[in-house]
Amino acid sequence: MTTQEGTFLEPGHRHVPTQVRPHLPGDCAAVAAILSRIGDKWSVLIVMTLAGGPKRFNELKRGIGGISQRMLTLTLRGLERDGLAKRTVFPTIPPRVEYALTPLGHSLRVPIEALGEWALTHTEVVADARRAFDARGGD
Repeated sequence: MTTQEGTFLEPGHRHVPTQVRPHLPGDCAAVAAILSRIGDKWSVLIVMTLAGGPKRFNELKRGIGGISQRMLTLTLRGLERDGLAKRTVFPTIPPRVEYALTPLGHSLRVPIEALGEWALTHTEVVADARRAFDARGGD
């Protein structure tokens, strides 16, 4: 395999070399599964929306522009399955359902906020890089 500007992992790799992250196990499948959940744009937006406190389904849908009902349902189920969010059904008529972050979900706030700050800080630099890339034809 040829390397390109620091790329040294083959597509579909399951191992992060020990010189990069010595504390990770040899098989990174579990880490990859977790990163795919918390790296999903809808998951990030839901976590940050729930950071302010419990919300009902329609509150979440209104607060997160552009998410379909199906995608919100699937993402909430995934967050619940991974222990990041909890669903509480209140015995009223009709039943009232709220979603909230678990302590594990709240622990994601700091890294997500840090990524958001990084993105805000570097928006123009990234935009300049994209324009330069596009101007030279993307090669």
